[in-house]
Amino acid sequence: MPEMLTIEVIYALPAKQQLITLKLPPGSTVRQAIDASGLLQKHPEIDLAKNKIGVFAKLSKPDSLLRDHDRVEIYRPLIADPKEVRKQRAAAGKVMKKGAGDSELE
Repeated sequence: MPEMLTIEVIYALPAKQQLITLKLPPGSTVRQAIDASGLLQKHPEIDLAKNKIGVFAKLSKPDSLLRDHDRVEIYRPLIADPKEVRKQRAAAGKVMKKGAGDSELE
């Protein structure tokens, strides 16, 4: 087991991402890494009661233990519901297909 874990904590904004690399002792948790990163102070909009967190794109709990070279990710809330967006795309696609079919008959 390494003496210290190398951990990355990342928070992506629409225009840029914040990536912090830390050295933490073995047995550190996701929450400890987030606290040590300073991202909560830099970005007061982050609310860990609302924002989901994960390790390498897999949702995790704040008390999950970290392994060497893990990447902790803080996710922003979705702007649009993915199911609703798919419904809108499907409806638009059906209209376009129907329109394209009419023009072929002319």
